[in-house]
Amino acid sequence: MPHAPAGPALWVVERTASTRFPYRVTIEQHGRVILAVRAQARWPGPGQQVFCLRERELDPAEPLEPLERVPVAQLTRLGRKIALVLDRPTRKRCELLVVQKPRRDGAGAYEQVFFRTESGIRAHRSRTRLELAPPPATLTVAVDSAERYPWRFPGAAVHRRKLPVGDYALLVGERTAAVVERKSFDNLLGEVGAIQALHQQLADLAGQPAPALVIEADYRDFLDPKRLAGRWSPTHLARVLAELAAMHPTLPVIFAGNRKLANLWAYRFFGAVAARRADPGPPLVRELELRYDPVPRPAALADRIRTAALVDLPAPFAFADLAARFAGTPAGQLRRVLDGLRREGRIARTGAGRGARWHREPPPGAGS
Repeated sequence: MPHAPAGPALWVVERTASTRFPYRVTIEQHGRVILAVRAQARWPGPGQQVFCLRERELDPAEPLEPLERVPVAQLTRLGRKIALVLDRPTRKRCELLVVQKPRRDGAGAYEQVFFRTESGIRAHRSRTRLELAPPPATLTVAVDSAERYPWRFPGAAVHRRKLPVGDYALLVGERTAAVVERKSFDNLLGEVGAIQALHQQLADLAGQPAPALVIEADYRDFLDPKRLAGRWSPTHLARVLAELAAMHPTLPVIFAGNRKLANLWAYRFFGAVAARRADPGPPLVRELELRYDPVPRPAALADRIRTAALVDLPAPFAFADLAARFAGTPAGQLRRVLDGLRREGRIARTGAGRGARWHREPPPGAGS
């Protein structure tokens, strides 16, 4: 039997009877709760953070009043935190910071959970702390045997061998954890003539864990007629570099400036990847990451409403048609999108009240 596709997670808020923790906040997926906390507020105020307690067990007889259910557009582990993006236009970005504090008697540690938003993160004094733990004392780096003058990785265990893809690889155990492809200015210019082969190479690189293309030059160098010396026009090179980014959107392209800075970037990048893999995070963060079943991020709700109004719904359409397509979405949110499209000149309204109809207008610059 084929595996059912993963459904989006839901952010669920319920009111409790407790005066100290009057809200229950859960993240649910596939009909199961993957995280539940008791919170002191439904949503943090400006510059605030809300203290929470992890729910260990739910009493089935506890009275709970449903307040909201919102799809989770994205759930990501950031170091020792879980960052969430909710699929709604406002109050959509938040994080759960999990802190392990030692007990005063020295017998282990206890857990604290803080619910924060962007403004709370900026206002908190510890905002300058790095998210990752320090990297391991020793990195293991594999260098492709074809590298004539390889980069240096001080303190790392360096092995020379033929790599299937890339010029440098970070190894954790015997597994590849990150891969860097190195290109000098002249090297990349030489490969522009065989652009299809370059695309194949970068597609292979993009399929590796934590890949990166690191260029030992600045972007402006490829637009400088003096440096190009007639080999390619700046206009053509600008198009090539844009195409590389567009066709390989999951591959970071780093214009490091020169060899020394490119080497430094790769060294720090490998250290950060190693630190992330070595730090499992607090138990709550680790458990949530393991339980969550990620799904491809859908278009934002506002974008889906725009597409329906401009493409999907028959023209002309009534507001009720749009509301039926997005059942459960507040009418005010639908109207905000329609008003925005009208200001852009993409749609126009005729009539009023229930007899109003929305007509599509040609996009700016269409036709002649």
